[in-house]
Amino acid sequence: MRATSNPSTRPEDYTFAHRLRVRFAETDAMGVVHHSRYLPYLEEARVEFLRAIGHPYDGWRRDGLDAAVIEVFVRYRQPLRFDDIVDVYVVLGDISRMTFQLSYLLTVDGTVDGTVAATAVTVHAVVTADGRPARLPEWLRAMAVS
Repeated sequence: MRATSNPSTRPEDYTFAHRLRVRFAETDAMGVVHHSRYLPYLEEARVEFLRAIGHPYDGWRRDGLDAAVIEVFVRYRQPLRFDDIVDVYVVLGDISRMTFQLSYLLTVDGTVDGTVAATAVTVHAVVTADGRPARLPEWLRAMAVS
């Protein structure tokens, strides 16, 4: 297991938040969001986080890099349901020469002190367009020390 980041359950510990609304198609027969639907929520927030910090994912691709997800850890705490407003908080976690981690907090209720629905960590390997390992971009390494 590579995930070493320990996601906080406190929104103030995160540098970015993305709001989304649970769609009916994402729920199961019990009206609860299926566990597999959390991964697209993380991806959507991750893409918006990169855009917000001035390094959109399409820029990575133009530079010949990708950020392959090599590990995901999700701790489900409370179920999400149809039409819930979900805030997905994101912060850069641990980094190494060729991997970085993002920590996530998902809350519901549309308030800063909303109910914690889940925490998560994604581990990413930086690779070239042909899938070969690559070093982290300088700007990303610089974020870790700031």
